[in-house]
Order: sequence, then C-alpha cells, then structure tokens
Amino acid sequence: METVLKINNLSKNYGNIQAIRNVSFEVKKGEVYGILGPNGSGKTTTLAVILGILNANGGDYQWFEKPFTKLARRRIGALIETPNFYPYLTLWENLKIVAKIKDAPDEDINHALGVANLLKRKHTNFGHLSLGMKQRMSMASVLIGNPEVLVLDEPTNGLDPEGFAEVRNIIQSQAKEGKTIIIASHILDEVEKVCSHVAILKSGELIANGRVGELLSSDETVFIQSERIDELTEILNDSELTSKVCMVENDLAVVLNTNFKSADLSKFCFEKGFTLSKIVVKKQSLEDQFLELVK
Repeated sequence: METVLKINNLSKNYGNIQAIRNVSFEVKKGEVYGILGPNGSGKTTTLAVILGILNANGGDYQWFEKPFTKLARRRIGALIETPNFYPYLTLWENLKIVAKIKDAPDEDINHALGVANLLKRKHTNFGHLSLGMKQRMSMASVLIGNPEVLVLDEPTNGLDPEGFAEVRNIIQSQAKEGKTIIIASHILDEVEKVCSHVAILKSGELIANGRVGELLSSDETVFIQSERIDELTEILNDSELTSKVCMVENDLAVVLNTNFKSADLSKFCFEKGFTLSKIVVKKQSLEDQFLELVK
C-alpha cells in the first residue's frame, strides 16, 4: 500500500522546551490516522512541522514518498487553525475566495457545502452561523480543491454532542471516498469512532502506535498478583497467551490472546512455579487503557 506520509525521528524545540522528540510513524493511503494525546503532548506542533508551517530541529518527513514541495501541498487540505471568514459575506462568497486562492473551480463550492450539510445556507452570512455550523464551514473550506489528504487539528474542539456527530459524519463520508485523513485529538472517543490507526503522544514523545483495535480494545483484562512479579512479567511477555502485559498500581494487568481464558493463565503460572495471590477478571474500558499509556 502506498505510503502517504512518513515521519522519521522528527524533533522540534522552542528554546529550551522540547515540543516533540524523535517521533516516527507512517500513514498509508486510505487510512484514518489519529494523533492522540493530552493537551501539550505535541500534536499540533507535529502537524505544523509536516505542513511546512514550522521548521524541524531534527529528523525529516516525506509526503507521497518524496520531499515536501508546493506541488505536494496542493494535494493536502489542512485545518490547523480556524479560518478567518468574513462575517458579512455569505458562505458561498467566503468559499469563492478560498476557491480562488486554491485555483479550484466554482463547482467545488456547492459540493463542499453539500458535504458539510450547509448547501441550504449558502446565501446566509457567516456571522449568523452557530458554532457547530461554523466548524462545518471550516471543514467545507478544507474540501475545496478536492484534496487527497485531509489534515485536521482538533476538528470537534468545543462542540456539543450534536456538532461532534455532524463533523464526525463529514470525516467518515470522506474516508468512504478513499481519502487519507490525519486527525489530531485529545478526545479518546473521537479517535475510537473515526480512526483506523493511532499514534499516541505524551510530552512530545511517541509512546505507542498501530491499529486502534490493537492498541485500544475493550477485551477482558486479568489482574493478578504474585511474588517475583518482575520475573513473571518477563515470562508472560514472551508467552503466546498474552497480547499485552503491564503494571496497574499493584496489579499485573494481562490481556489474553484470543481463545485463551483466565484458567489457562492460572495453569501457565502454576506450571512456571508462580503462585497467584490474586486473579480478577475485568472488562477494562478504553479510557482506562488510554490513561495507563499516558501515565
């Protein structure tokens, strides 16, 4: 599958502040790739660097398997900050300006407004829109020029549940058309609902990346306690029984591979010479797993 974006050991600092440090990941064509992390984790800085807005202090990146150029930039639609629309102009008039800047045909305007569910409001002044409508208008501006890739920074920030759902529907509709989408967000629910892959940042460092279902799943987790816990952790990590092993407070949290049960785990530990003083099975929430990763 074609690589749309490749980031290799990307670093950026602002004076003594290290915003991102040695971040590396790849985005393939057609993926909806989430960059997830708490506020201040380096998500926006990462997007600003790969779009040429900021210069990196180390590492490099490629778009479409080549160094970043103006030609590559024309294939990307980006929403990093809220666009400055004129409140006294209509939606159509505002997007006409966007289309002229992007050298895109006027036909793109009605199409973008239709995707954003704003076509009936095309003659409404921008200043009369609700917050949710304004955010959808921002999404419409990104779609002008029919870009192959959408780069979105916190696209649902500040929206109510209805506005969240409306923006999510736009993203999902574009994904179905085969567009590659990169979304930065601190909202786990947003990434879970729309993304196929995720990179998780903490304090500017990449701490995990892969398929959403592999990194964040609501599988049953077995919490155990035993003596020589460090030794047991190492043995379980090398076992075919487990897909994930990590400490959660005083417990060792174990996610078992498909077809294995807690009884298999208990038997395995006994055969390896470990007596379990605690074994509790829970269905761990996605939020719990995310909080574990960013602790």
